[in-house]
Amino acid sequence: MAKRIGVNERRARLMTRHHLSAPADSVEQVADSLVALHATDPATVHLSTAARLREPGTAEQALYEDRTVLRMLGMRRTVFVVPVALAPVVQAACADDIERKQRKLLIQHLATAALDEDLEPWLADVEEGAYAALAARGAAHAQQIADDEPRLRTEIVVAQGKPYETRGYITNRVLFLLAAQGRIVRGRPRGSWLSTQYSWATAESWLGEKIPALEPDAARVELARRWLRAFGPAPVEDLKWWAGWTAGQTKKALAEIGPAEVDLDGAPGIALPDDLEPVPPPEPVAALLPALDPTPMGWVRRDWYLGEHQAALFDRTGNIGPTVWWAGRIVGGWAQRPSGEIVWRLLEDVGADAAAEIERAAGRLHDWLGAVRVTPKFRIPLERELVS
Repeated sequence: MAKRIGVNERRARLMTRHHLSAPADSVEQVADSLVALHATDPATVHLSTAARLREPGTAEQALYEDRTVLRMLGMRRTVFVVPVALAPVVQAACADDIERKQRKLLIQHLATAALDEDLEPWLADVEEGAYAALAARGAAHAQQIADDEPRLRTEIVVAQGKPYETRGYITNRVLFLLAAQGRIVRGRPRGSWLSTQYSWATAESWLGEKIPALEPDAARVELARRWLRAFGPAPVEDLKWWAGWTAGQTKKALAEIGPAEVDLDGAPGIALPDDLEPVPPPEPVAALLPALDPTPMGWVRRDWYLGEHQAALFDRTGNIGPTVWWAGRIVGGWAQRPSGEIVWRLLEDVGADAAAEIERAAGRLHDWLGAVRVTPKFRIPLERELVS
C-alpha cells in the first residue's frame, strides 16, 4: 500500500524547505532550495529572496558581483535565476530543446525577409557575427551588438497576412538563440533592479568558463531529483508541467530515479525513496510573496495550498500575482500603492493572531522597499482592486 502523505505534511515541507518558516542565510541558499527563482518579472527575484532571508537584501550582489547565481532560460521557456552549479543541468535538460524549436521557427520567419541566401547557414553566420561582436566589446546591449553586426537588423514578418501581423528586426531573436545555447548570458540591467533592459556578455567572460555540456537524459534525471526534493511529494503531472518536458522525457527521468508511490489524500503522487519520513510541523508564519514566486508556481495542481482563490490571484494565462501566506497556504493577496503603502486583503478568515502577523509582515516589506515602487509585470484582479 502506498504511504499516505496528507495536506498538513505537504504544507510543513513547503514551509520548511522553501524558507518560509526557517530563514535562509544567502541568496544562493534560497535559489538552491527552490531549484530556481522565476525571473520573467525582474522584481520577483529580489522580492522572493528578501521574503526568505534572515537579513533581507536584494539579489544584486549574488547576481552581478559574486556571480554565484545566473539568469538564464530554463523550464517552460521561462527565464529563471539558478545557482551557477545548476546551470549546466538546466541547459541540457531544458534550454537545448527550446533553442532547437526556436531556431526552426526563426528560419521559417526569415523566409519573409526575401534573402537570396540559404537560410540555415546564413543564420548560423549571423549568430557567429553577433557573438564575435559581443566578445569584442566585453559587455553590450542589443543595439550596440547590432551596430557591429548589421545583419541583426534584417526585418521579418510574423503572422503575415493576419490581422495581428507584426514586423521587426531579428536582433533579439538571434540573441535569444545564443542565450538558449548557453553561449551568452544576461548581465547587469540598465537602471535599477526593476529594469528589464539587460546587458549581454559571453558566458565565458561572465563566468570565467563556458557552461559545461551535459548529456540530456542525465541532466533531466538530476533536475527531476532536485524538484522532488524541493516540491515533492507531488503528482507526476506537476513535474512534467514545471519542467516543460514531454510525457516521454518525464517518464524516462523518473524511471532512473525510481520514486516511491504515495497517496496524496486519494490522488497518486511520487516522492524520493529516501524522503518519506514526516517533517516536524513548524510554527505557523506569515509571508508576503511576490507575483510569480517559485513556491506557488512549483505545482500545477494547487488546491492543497491555494484553496478556491484561483480566480482572484491568477491571470488568464496562469501567472500568479502577489500572495499572502499563513501556515503554508495562500489566504489572500497584497499590492503596493503609488504612495508606497502595502495593502492586503484576506480571502478567508484566519483569526486575529494570524492577521496581526500578516500586518507585521506587510510592515517589514514596506520598510524594506522604501522608495522603490513595484508593479507586477502580469496584473491580477485582486492586485488591481487593491491599488485602485
